[in-house]
Amino acid sequence: MHGVLNMNSSTIVKNLPAETGLLPPITGQTRIYGILADPIYHVKTPEVMNALFKKHGVDGVLIPFHVKAASLENLVAGLRHIENFQGFIATVPHKTAMLALCDEITDMARHIGAVNCVRRQPDGRMVGAMLDGIGFVKALGTKDVDLQGMSVYLAGAGGAASAIAFALAEAGVKHITLANRTNERAVTLMKRVKAAYPALTLDTDAHRVADHDLVINGTSLGMHKEDHPPLDFSQLHQDQLVAEVIMDPAMTPLLEQAAKKGCRIFPGKPMLESQIVLMAQHLGALPTGKTGKNH
Repeated sequence: MHGVLNMNSSTIVKNLPAETGLLPPITGQTRIYGILADPIYHVKTPEVMNALFKKHGVDGVLIPFHVKAASLENLVAGLRHIENFQGFIATVPHKTAMLALCDEITDMARHIGAVNCVRRQPDGRMVGAMLDGIGFVKALGTKDVDLQGMSVYLAGAGGAASAIAFALAEAGVKHITLANRTNERAVTLMKRVKAAYPALTLDTDAHRVADHDLVINGTSLGMHKEDHPPLDFSQLHQDQLVAEVIMDPAMTPLLEQAAKKGCRIFPGKPMLESQIVLMAQHLGALPTGKTGKNH
């Protein structure tokens, strides 16, 4: 131990491996990004984002910040003054609170009522966006799904489902059925979406699964074997596209049943992959239009 402590910095650097296989060297020019959550131990975003940075040669690193709700405002205030800090991702339970802490938010974030990605401007201003739903729509686009004019059945009215509903409306679907166990929440979401997109038709009839082109589970139902089905599987048919937001397991009961019916299925992981790219673009780490593919 004493030998290591007495080594000068140049000797320490010389003895480090040239390539760890994980991240490029962190220097005084490295840009810093973060993810804010409580708890933080379960987040996978640093691994995925840092791999994206490495792929595209970005001199940046995303690190986890464990911050309690009561300390969020103080942390954000401090981050404004760190000149090499570029922005952060906000996740549970901070998405809603970030609305009041940003200096500017996108229209989508305002409609949804939450922020999950914040870019720090050079003057310290914070610009927030909500990319959950947009990531889902972009992921469908990578599989050549044209949402224009589609009729959609969306199970759920929580945060993820709300974001997806607004993104689908923006993408040009013609109709959305919002199905939720608590119908009042579905009605509230329906009114919010309708106010922003008056030409869109919506309803909350949870029994009409078969009448739609695209069926989406926007709930957490399906993560555990004992979960109730998020919708009536018996109504699925081969002319439908069936999509999930759940990433683990990759094949949920909904997707398994849809595959048996001959439906085209769309698992949850591509949504995260598309969202990571969108987040990197909003944070300024990647230019707009750059994808997660090698260039």
